Amino acid sequence: MASLVSHEWLLRHLHDENTRILDCRFWLGDPAKGASLYREDHIPGAVYMDLERDLSGPVGEHGGRHPLPSAAQAADVFSRAGIDDTTTVIAYDDQDGAMAARCWWLLRYLGHARAYVLDGNYSEWKRKGNPVTRAISAVPPRRFQPRPDRSWLATVEDVRAAVRDRAAVLIDSREWKRYAGLEEPIDRRAGRIPGAVHRFWKDGVTEGGYWKSAVEQAARFADFDRGQPLIVYCGSGVTACPNVLALHEAGYHNVRLYVGSFSDWISYPNHPIETGDPSSDA
Repeated sequence: MASLVSHEWLLRHLHDENTRILDCRFWLGDPAKGASLYREDHIPGAVYMDLERDLSGPVGEHGGRHPLPSAAQAADVFSRAGIDDTTTVIAYDDQDGAMAARCWWLLRYLGHARAYVLDGNYSEWKRKGNPVTRAISAVPPRRFQPRPDRSWLATVEDVRAAVRDRAAVLIDSREWKRYAGLEEPIDRRAGRIPGAVHRFWKDGVTEGGYWKSAVEQAARFADFDRGQPLIVYCGSGVTACPNVLALHEAGYHNVRLYVGSFSDWISYPNHPIETGDPSSDA
């Protein structure tokens, strides 16, 4: 099932009654920036989605820095955004698809199959001369019916099983320095979940936030069997989502997101971590 739409496709469907556009721009180091930029200009008709208020649940002892929202919370957010079973949803951002992919994953997890990510950053949309506006449209609410599909979600118990008996392949989506434990700018411990392999999420996109082709994505994951269970994580369950999407584009469907990711894993004091280069004999 394809998960991307082009700028050209969106331009043709910009004013369709059953198309809903979600602006997911968000900067972790400046949480107010995305909403501020949205107020300056956005794709006509777009509704703003805040990563921390709308696409995450409240932070607690466990669950990571961007926990999974409850089905009720998410249903309220998406209902107010005018989304129901008949709505085709297009999410975009200006961060190479990371925030938009989190929105896409949440919708797919909640059973909304008609969710897509815009192929190419918002800056590219503007550069091409496509329409933008400052006007914030009033969106009539619709009834979003959540139908959580657990096949999209890995729990901490699933990850423990993967560590203990290799029940699934763990894929770390962070940059190499964080995976190897050489650097940790956000979380209080450095390293990775034991046994995890490394696939940096940004290797799936090109300049301008355009996604690599399905063939190119398949080459990134060629050493994984399409039938084996895959669990993807990052620091807090956001930048892992582009890898989940890329895997689906490449024909892998036994793919789950560990939403809490490394920030949840290290919230349990007894959980082990690994550091260093696993390919090295040192």
